[in-house]
Amino acid sequence: MKNFASTFLVLLILGTGCMSQKDYIAEYDFNYTANFKRYKTFGFVENPDDHEDLEVVEIIRRSISNRLGSQGFKFDEARPDLLVNYKVYKEEVKYRGYDQPNFDYWLQRKGAFVTEEDEFLKEEDKEKDENYNRVKYAQNDGMLVVFVIDNKRGNTVWQGYTSAIFDYNSPELKTDLTRATYKVMDQFRVLTRN
Repeated sequence: MKNFASTFLVLLILGTGCMSQKDYIAEYDFNYTANFKRYKTFGFVENPDDHEDLEVVEIIRRSISNRLGSQGFKFDEARPDLLVNYKVYKEEVKYRGYDQPNFDYWLQRKGAFVTEEDEFLKEEDKEKDENYNRVKYAQNDGMLVVFVIDNKRGNTVWQGYTSAIFDYNSPELKTDLTRATYKVMDQFRVLTRN
């Protein structure tokens, strides 16, 4: 009987702990003309906001770097293929995204078609489902957005975002920022061979 009570108490504590964690739901959009196969390195855009809260910057950059590093990307401060930028909105924001095919499916479908030499996909090579159907997201009290930019062409090739309200006075801030950033970057499923 004591084992049952102990086991029940442990399960109750674990269950309560899991319920108290925030669940971030991430969305993403991508550029149909991007050649994701040619990207091997990444760097960060210097933001004027970065000087406001160095702890937040460090947490987000470390999470992004770890995630991209696990996918084979190398950090290159001097001449990266991809520039990564991010923004934490602390107030109510309206955001527009796009209804697109599943990114994994699209990458697989284009994997054999896109070659290393192709700079970008041509308009006539687009599939019928490759449209930018706008979706307006409801107002959020806050949001984390990560932009991935083709450094050579200067355009955004992927953006991921999640509705998120961060309590900057909470002892859980580091955990919440890390979880939200990973949730967004989990949607960027591009692997590279370096």
